[in-house]
Amino acid sequence: QVQLVESGGGLAQPGGSLRLSCAASGFRFSEHAMGWFRQASGKQRELVAAISARGTHFSDFYHRDSVKGRFSISRDNVKNESYLRMNNLTPDDTAVYYCARTKGPDITGDHSEYDIWGQGTQVTVSS
Repeated sequence: QVQLVESGGGLAQPGGSLRLSCAASGFRFSEHAMGWFRQASGKQRELVAAISARGTHFSDFYHRDSVKGRFSISRDNVKNESYLRMNNLTPDDTAVYYCARTKGPDITGDHSEYDIWGQGTQVTVSS
């Protein structure tokens, strides 16, 4: 069964950190780029970060401007996991975070190229 399961969400204080994990199963993880999306209440879903299948070169990574320098995407192709490290969190980062798989090995901002989605994990940043 093809599946993505997120974990690591929760409540953080402004300026705090969280690390999200996405465990993949049922497919060849190393052949697919991965992305982390978020959707805040009343807002559209947005791509936060993406990493190519190999994830080794500077061009293999994408982070949206609002999280650059604070968030970092990574992957472990042995453990079949993707991660989103989030530092210096602000209340604007509050959202449900989803990991998703692309159809191929390259990063993309086209949401229609992401074909498998996790169930999401809530991140709340509040004092």
